[in-house]
Amino acid sequence: MFKTEHKIILGNSEQMSELDDRTVHLMVTSPPYPMIKIWDDLFGKLDTRIANFWQKLKSEGNEERKEKFVMEIYEAMHKALAKVWKEVYRVLVHGGIVCINIGDATRTVNGRFRLFPNHSKIIEHCEKIGYTPLPHLLWRKPTTKPKYKGKGAFLGSGFLPPNAYVTLDCEFILIFRKGDLRKFDRNDPLRYQSAFTKEERDTWFTQIWDIVGAKQTENGVERRIAAFPEEVVNRLIRMFSIKGDTVLDPFLGSGTTTKVAIACERNSVGYEIDESLLSLIKSKIDFEQIALTEIPWSVTILNGVTV
Repeated sequence: MFKTEHKIILGNSEQMSELDDRTVHLMVTSPPYPMIKIWDDLFGKLDTRIANFWQKLKSEGNEERKEKFVMEIYEAMHKALAKVWKEVYRVLVHGGIVCINIGDATRTVNGRFRLFPNHSKIIEHCEKIGYTPLPHLLWRKPTTKPKYKGKGAFLGSGFLPPNAYVTLDCEFILIFRKGDLRKFDRNDPLRYQSAFTKEERDTWFTQIWDIVGAKQTENGVERRIAAFPEEVVNRLIRMFSIKGDTVLDPFLGSGTTTKVAIACERNSVGYEIDESLLSLIKSKIDFEQIALTEIPWSVTILNGVTV
């Protein structure tokens, strides 16, 4: 076993000046989802135009212009995320992999219920940046189904056609590669040490994953950071990196990616813009992890203080 190093940077991942070019092997993240209400304020801080568009939408009387503002908001949110995907491309090694967990959004805006297909927008932006899209995963989350009077799972008019809506009970895990396949020495010992079992391969590399989502509450912060379970992160890190690699999460949240990277003997870097989450991150990656894994590790948070 060897020592791994982990950095947690409290800052905006649109500019990751702490990272040199081609130093990250894998990115795993679950970003804020565009057009989900709990993330409106965050996107407004990332791009002030978004908050202005919301205000214009509220005050506008012309229906055609209101629809235009809805799409301007949606596009601006994805452009804000695309700045991060572009910066990740810079720091990723040739052949490095990107995994983005994203859900589509349904929302009533301007009096009209509609779907906002976030996954397709991310694919569009990542292709423009230069990523090669790979077959993606569908993460089926049975605990997210809405209920009507304790029964069923649907939206709209219930049992009466044709105005009910399909429930969104799957999220996407989009997978991209930078350039061609990553190259290794034929007998790279760390690659062989990182092998998964046949059972793991057969389960992990099928397209639909049935994994219960982490418990969510209605509190905005708790709900935002609780939906990315460790099992999802563990699979992705084991599938697309080897021991000793560096894993990046540009939207760290509660620190799940850091915790799992420690257990998997990978180095990691996590960015989180919300400094209030630092105590939660520290709690998640506490020293109890050493007792569980017996792996030596150190974490540096912003100012170089080792936890």
